Amino acid sequence: MDKTTLIGLILGIVGVGVGMVLKGVNLSVLINPAAILIIIVGTAAAVVTAFPADEVKRVPKLFGVLFKERKIPSIQELIPMFSEWAQVARKEGLLALEAKLSDVDDVFLKNGLSMAVDGQNADFIRDVMSEEIEAMEDRHASGAAIFTQAGTYAPTLGVLGAVVGLIAALSHMDKTDELGHAIGGAFIATLLGIYTGYVLWHPFANKLKRKSRQEVKIREVMIEGVLSVLEGQAPKAIEQKLATYLPAGERAKLKMEGENSNG
Repeated sequence: MDKTTLIGLILGIVGVGVGMVLKGVNLSVLINPAAILIIIVGTAAAVVTAFPADEVKRVPKLFGVLFKERKIPSIQELIPMFSEWAQVARKEGLLALEAKLSDVDDVFLKNGLSMAVDGQNADFIRDVMSEEIEAMEDRHASGAAIFTQAGTYAPTLGVLGAVVGLIAALSHMDKTDELGHAIGGAFIATLLGIYTGYVLWHPFANKLKRKSRQEVKIREVMIEGVLSVLEGQAPKAIEQKLATYLPAGERAKLKMEGENSNG
């Protein structure tokens, strides 16, 4: 479970809800079927119109990405792993790493190590793995674009909902009480449009982009690790190279742990 997504949603609901109450607004006004229909169904219609069917079908999976932590090795886990593989390869040869393939759960990493064991050259391995990363980035970008566009459509549909509500309010010009209620209801659509656009859809898009960048970074570390092992580099040199992908604080921590384990 990605706790930050859940915490953000709760804070957004609580913040807006409490703010409305403090302003003296009754939360029951949010139960406005017409406004909800215009914003939610209208946004969904716009997204379906704007994107191909194969991309729209992926929306349920995108929600899964938003609320779940993907099981992928961290850089801190990969560095000692590649160091160990380098020791084995230098002592027993690359073919000895074939026994390690069954221990690798990540398909991308297993494919890279398998190509190295099979004797493929470094350029070929880098090309294949880099192309896979590019394809992954394209998929991730199209998913984030869906939520970005939804965040653009929703506030505009909120204005449309307000216009529709005001048109309806004009029929109550002779009744002051009903007129005030109708005008208040007209702006519920605007509220929902802005809320869903800037508290849900745009943040969702940003979260997908950030997760994609993190995964790409880890995949790049995997490429460098596999190629370093293939080239027969020393375990210490591999650790130093891959540690450059870490922040300075994490790098120092990893170095300290290595010194302690050696000591």
